[in-house]
Amino acid sequence: MKRIIKTIRIDVDKCNGCRACEMICSAFHAAERYGSVNPARARIRVIHEPLRDLYFPVFAGDYAQAECAGRDKYIINGKEFDECALCRASCPSRDVFKEPDSGLPLRCDMCEEDPSLEEPLCVQWCHSDALVYEEREEEVEEEVIKPDELEIGLESLVDRYGLQKTIDTLARMLERA
Repeated sequence: MKRIIKTIRIDVDKCNGCRACEMICSAFHAAERYGSVNPARARIRVIHEPLRDLYFPVFAGDYAQAECAGRDKYIINGKEFDECALCRASCPSRDVFKEPDSGLPLRCDMCEEDPSLEEPLCVQWCHSDALVYEEREEEVEEEVIKPDELEIGLESLVDRYGLQKTIDTLARMLERA
């Protein structure tokens, strides 16, 4: 089966750290769309390395049920970075990419809505062209979501945050959908 894969290519050499991407993303995902700006709700973070004045946009990826077994180091332009700083996952060991009210994991949704946008808002608002939206067609296997996997995920959220907080968060998410 073929599917359109939507990605955002990041050119860290062009990022100037303006954080416009964080601001528009958080406004788009506010409880009332564009009603507030809270970077903690953004699905993109701009990591800053102050000694070399470098900026690295990082998008929220998939949820990880456990923290990493390894702590790899990356060397970019001669500077060493910890794997956690550049990680896209929401995981139990850090608060990055988690909904500030509920603690539920955040994931980049490419600002998909009805009607759909031509490009995600972060790309539209990036005036340095550090973010570039791309679509490509790929052959993919059809993913089968097993009901028990969903139940396990919901049970873990209920265990951690309680049933009412989980229900309230799901209701708020449904209002935005």
